Amino acid sequence: MRTMKGVGVSPGVAIGEVRFITGAETVERSTVDDVDAEIRRLHLAMDTAIVQLNALHDETARNLGEDKAELFRSHALMVKDPDFVEQIESIIRSHVNAEFAVHEAGEHFASVFADMDSAYMKERASDVRDVAQRVIAILEGKSTANGPDDASKLIIAAENLAPSQTAQLNRNAVMGFVTAQGSSNSHTAILARTMGLPAIIGVGDALSNDVDGRMMLVDGSTGEVVIDPDQKTMEEFKARREEYLDHVRMLNALKGKKTVTHSGQAVRLYANIGRPSDMDAVLGNDAEGIGLFRSEFLYLESDDFPSEDRQFAAYREVAEKMGGKHVIVRTLDIGADKQVDYFGLQAEDNPALGYRAIRICLTEPDIFKVQLRAILRASAFGNIAIMLPMITSVQEVQDARAIIEEVKTTLNDEHVKFNKDIQVGIMIETPASVIMAEELAQVVDFFSIGTNDLTQYTLACDRQNPHLKRFADPHSPAVLRMIEMAVTAAQRHHIWCGICGALGADPSLTETFLKIGVDELSVSPGSILLLRKAITQA
Repeated sequence: MRTMKGVGVSPGVAIGEVRFITGAETVERSTVDDVDAEIRRLHLAMDTAIVQLNALHDETARNLGEDKAELFRSHALMVKDPDFVEQIESIIRSHVNAEFAVHEAGEHFASVFADMDSAYMKERASDVRDVAQRVIAILEGKSTANGPDDASKLIIAAENLAPSQTAQLNRNAVMGFVTAQGSSNSHTAILARTMGLPAIIGVGDALSNDVDGRMMLVDGSTGEVVIDPDQKTMEEFKARREEYLDHVRMLNALKGKKTVTHSGQAVRLYANIGRPSDMDAVLGNDAEGIGLFRSEFLYLESDDFPSEDRQFAAYREVAEKMGGKHVIVRTLDIGADKQVDYFGLQAEDNPALGYRAIRICLTEPDIFKVQLRAILRASAFGNIAIMLPMITSVQEVQDARAIIEEVKTTLNDEHVKFNKDIQVGIMIETPASVIMAEELAQVVDFFSIGTNDLTQYTLACDRQNPHLKRFADPHSPAVLRMIEMAVTAAQRHHIWCGICGALGADPSLTETFLKIGVDELSVSPGSILLLRKAITQA
């Protein structure tokens, strides 16, 4: 028996035989004489890749939903991205074969994404490699299909899995997967969770093709992997699997139930989202509203400032799908660890303390007004509220409200419908906002405590610095006291106060939050039913 340890990214227990999928083979460089013919061959391969990706989109949409399928629409666009194509053709014109040119260009753009600060943008490196490998396989006359197509129950193992590989896995044949590399934020991990497949990443060099054909046990909750288990371990994992299935059935039974403690205290359970495609998970987990719509993803996923209409469409879609339930849109929180080239932000020694969020909006109101117009227009289609991030003073709120009123006046003059009584709240995520909470509560409609940044600023620990993990304790009495101060100020001035940071989903603090009177907890969709269980049993 052999054990390995990785990071569980999709819960559940799988027991089965291993099928090891090998990665991309080395791409050989060769010299070509007819450069124009080689470029024609490249474009034929690219056209074929686009056809394949469109078909994969349609198949994924049928099996997993349109939100998960749109990834492959973006892959199809990436195939003919002008910069990508230009670099490939430039390499070919130096009399290099198309396969090697695609590989080199793909690695170049993948490394550009991998070097970015944003975790989301880093993950796009795997998308570029996935697209490049597809074109290379077509040029080499190889199939791009991956994984088993028989009915036997298998666990897939690989050095890494591209999103297209994961989406094409036969769901009747595959029970889970384990990879040596990977990230919990990757599209592959997201697809695994959507497919309900136990999945573990980051096992490292311990995983190699010698596991092919052997018996494997996988616990996607703990990150444990066992090869060739003895009888005792096999029985233990079978018991874990039954326990997990019972747990899932119990959580599903909580859908539609009210989130109320035994003593009658009600708490609203909302979801955090980044884009409209997250709505399947929100609705599937029975969230009572959207407590945090991270609108910056509309900017992070664009090559230029997203238009008013594009933003409006995204906000409207979420509002309509929520059917009148609360949708709180946080205005753009660009800066710090979320950098966007086209904003032209200058490098800063301390970006977390720098030009970001509301500071950009108040300094460059034209950017802010476009977003506000989109949010206000969408408010005619649902129960939308506006939330301002990184507030430190009453003056900032007053300045932001003045801009909001200016946009309202313009929309009125244009006879555009919107909710004239739209709520405006703020994030409590700086010590200054806690200290000024009494005054701030008098000029806003609600508070939402962002515990991630509040912890960072209260303890003076950069949340991006792994060396500070032992010092950045979110359970610190200082942080918890800050939270209680904000809640108390909100109660005194009769506005509601929620939590939208990571601590909201921490079950060890649920009782504490109930005791101090938190009105709402906004968490990732997958945590909704777990929290409902904890609250209803309190």
